[in-house]
Amino acid sequence: MLLLDYENVLIRSLLTERFSGAPPASIDQIVSDFDGVTFHLSTPEAKTKILISINVKCFRELVQYGAQQVLEREYGPYIVAPEPGYDFSVLIDLEDLPDDQTAREDLVMRLALMKRNAMAAPFEKAFDEFAQLAEEASRYTSESAPAGLEEGGEVMTIHYREEEAIHIKASHDRVTVIFSTVFREETDRIFGKVFLQEFVDARRRVLTLQNAPQVLFKNDPPLELANVPGLQDAGDGKVSYITFVLFPRHLTPQRRHENISHIQTFRDYFHYHIKASKAYIHTRMRKRTADFLQVLNRARPENEERERKTASGRTFRVQG
Repeated sequence: MLLLDYENVLIRSLLTERFSGAPPASIDQIVSDFDGVTFHLSTPEAKTKILISINVKCFRELVQYGAQQVLEREYGPYIVAPEPGYDFSVLIDLEDLPDDQTAREDLVMRLALMKRNAMAAPFEKAFDEFAQLAEEASRYTSESAPAGLEEGGEVMTIHYREEEAIHIKASHDRVTVIFSTVFREETDRIFGKVFLQEFVDARRRVLTLQNAPQVLFKNDPPLELANVPGLQDAGDGKVSYITFVLFPRHLTPQRRHENISHIQTFRDYFHYHIKASKAYIHTRMRKRTADFLQVLNRARPENEERERKTASGRTFRVQG
């Protein structure tokens, strides 16, 4: 199966060309990304100064969970006032780039990961809450632990798509990530159920995957979302909930960056492979239909009468 890139490939390609010493040129390009995210790359002041802006549907929610601090950490010296119509902007001066080639490549990758870094804020906050709750829980036995410690932190909700959201909840022994996703067609729901069942079966069957996060698929909201307002009504059968349970082995400082990147791309990965599976089946159906037509064509009798014409225009029939 295909693994989608975490970064925006078009931004990475464009900036790599500009950072490699290509002649400065005017840029005015809008780049679309998954989940309705858009970028605007332009040179409003000079050809050597590239302004990169991002628009995210749920940016206000992300700011509540620390997105501004994460973006300042990643792009501090390059941040400028947001371009009108966008949520966050950085300005890159091609005449003031790092001298080291490795540092330039790192800057290109960080800029291409702007969406990933903005969306990472609630995950980082949940991972930090887990570490804090785990430390507090280590001071108590299971019988003497306060009730609030057992319940864990608040549920952070990000409405990153129309009618869809990500819910993140930290506890003292895990971090739970719940995707609500909408299936527009019944066939998509069936494909999705089969696809997710393979996640569960593969984890049981393959020893190397037993350390992977636990995956659960339900049509009703999980218990973790019992007190979350505004949930979609699952009665129409369109909304489903996919739960990932991240255990302490997934939340170590050494693995958190990669795991946050992985789980962010799940929804895109999931629906991409549903569409790819349907396209593959349709291709097989068309090929099978073509094979059947060939069989029917071969089944025509060889002595079929055919009509011919003479030079004078008279017609007569001949045996094949």
